[in-house]
Amino acid sequence: MTDHRCPIDRRSMIVAGAALVGACAVNPKLRPATRSASAFVRVEGTGFRRGGESYRYAGANIWYAAWLGANTGYGDRARLGRELDRLQALGIRNLRILGSAELSPLKNSITPGFRDRDANYNQDLLAGLDWTLAEMAKRDMTAVIYLTNFWEWSGGMMTYLYWVNGGRYINMNDPAHPWPEFANFNAAFYTNGQAQAMYRDYVRAVVGRTNSVTGRPYAEDPTIMAWQLANEPRPGGSDAVAVPNLPHFFRWIDQTARYIKTLAPDQLVCTGSEGLKGSIEREAAVLDAHRSPAIDYLTAHIWPNNWGWMNAADLAGSYDAGAAKVADYLDTHVRLATTLGKPLVVEEFGYPRDGADAYDPAISTRFKDRFYHQIYAAVEASARSGGPLAGSNFWAWNGEARTPHRDYRFQRGDLGYMGDPPHEPQGWYGVFDSDASTQAVIRAHAAALAQI
Repeated sequence: MTDHRCPIDRRSMIVAGAALVGACAVNPKLRPATRSASAFVRVEGTGFRRGGESYRYAGANIWYAAWLGANTGYGDRARLGRELDRLQALGIRNLRILGSAELSPLKNSITPGFRDRDANYNQDLLAGLDWTLAEMAKRDMTAVIYLTNFWEWSGGMMTYLYWVNGGRYINMNDPAHPWPEFANFNAAFYTNGQAQAMYRDYVRAVVGRTNSVTGRPYAEDPTIMAWQLANEPRPGGSDAVAVPNLPHFFRWIDQTARYIKTLAPDQLVCTGSEGLKGSIEREAAVLDAHRSPAIDYLTAHIWPNNWGWMNAADLAGSYDAGAAKVADYLDTHVRLATTLGKPLVVEEFGYPRDGADAYDPAISTRFKDRFYHQIYAAVEASARSGGPLAGSNFWAWNGEARTPHRDYRFQRGDLGYMGDPPHEPQGWYGVFDSDASTQAVIRAHAAALAQI
């Protein structure tokens, strides 16, 4: 997920960054897989394969799955099962889920978290991730798990910096620190050895974990398709910060990805990047961020509303212009993936309901449905032509959740987790279980992919 969803900053910003550091002083060589990889998703050319067959998928984002899977007062395993059943019935084969959350002072961060400053890892929440993976395996789904966040809603890089810099941090959308101060502050992560060491300790603990439900080491579980370095890592928010940070950013990507490969050689690794919007609008930065042999495929995120490509108050009048920019963004990333000879996944794409400030599930989704159809048509066209666009994950699954608050804002302690994270209006982009027309578009796409 992306804090692309900060309505104020993401709408107005045009540039973003990608920076990285070499606090990972170790540069381990890739260790070859020692087991048969037939059950794992693997890369072959610009496509994925699994079990000897091409693996293209319709996917979804459900960041909160581990929270539902926890056997605690904040968990709801019965609901998790129902949501997975609904997604399976739609033809969803892949879920992108959050595997980290740093307990944070940041205003909009989710609690509880997976860890705190003292490396006290939340065993209840980790068991929730175990449960989620076990339930996904029953439904033949695969997972992409991201291991930290550039944005504030799960603690993320800002929290790692806060833990090691004497307690300094910036809240996203703080009027006292307007864009791009948050992103520029966060860019220090790529040159901070202490923060990266804490992050790497957590990566080692999770990737090296053994599932308490199945007894299977994570690294030997083909349910896990890929590990993702972070949700939407950027080098900074302005060229002045991001451009000098690029070498550090690229080094962090390469070294962290290589490290994960030593822990889980049968599983894929990706960046979690938005693509151009997360790479200061430079194609060369996208290519360099994904050039490492330890990065298996490219990712792109598409947010027409947050990027000012359409007007939520005038969807009828602005949709077509936005759709043209979406088409160009897709074409550019297909070309970049082809240049690198790697697959591409549009792992986040979101669109609001019909009308400005429209969050209620009773409000129609005509333009959202058109947008979904555009993304899906591109995936299907790539599948038919043998192109690199191998899958997509819509943002995001709300399912049966409904907000109890008239202002649609998340409040700490709320247990009706939605695809819209805590910093966003609840219902802004997510797909509810009552969204029949959107689900029909998803279902038709999944069926079409299955026939190609």
